Amino acid sequence: MAQQDTHSKIIGYCLWIFGFMGAHRFYYGKPITGTIWFFTLGLFFIGWIIDLFLIPGMDEKADRRFLSGPADYNISWILLTFLGVFGIHRFYLGKWLTGLIWLFTGGLFLLGVLYDYWTLNEQVDSRNRSV
Repeated sequence: MAQQDTHSKIIGYCLWIFGFMGAHRFYYGKPITGTIWFFTLGLFFIGWIIDLFLIPGMDEKADRRFLSGPADYNISWILLTFLGVFGIHRFYLGKWLTGLIWLFTGGLFLLGVLYDYWTLNEQVDSRNRSV
């Protein structure tokens, strides 16, 4: 069976521009190193520069790890990145109750947004496996 393209290198590189904050690492399903990048500015920018060359490998691993389906990872991540405090990504995934909670509480006081950065790939994967 052919490997599905669940994540985009283009989006990965766009997030890499802000990667000193760990965005691209969260996107590719690496929340621990994403958090480290967030608090150390991409390992003092050195890790951030090295990641420029590691993104193709991270993309390939994410494509193998996560299942494609009706919920698109790229759309989910764009919605989380730019509208996460409003819960739009949760509405997209059919999570209406928590979407409303995020909408009225600023992403559950930003802690919910951080939680979603850690778990969004698994949320999308779970949604795709349940169909």
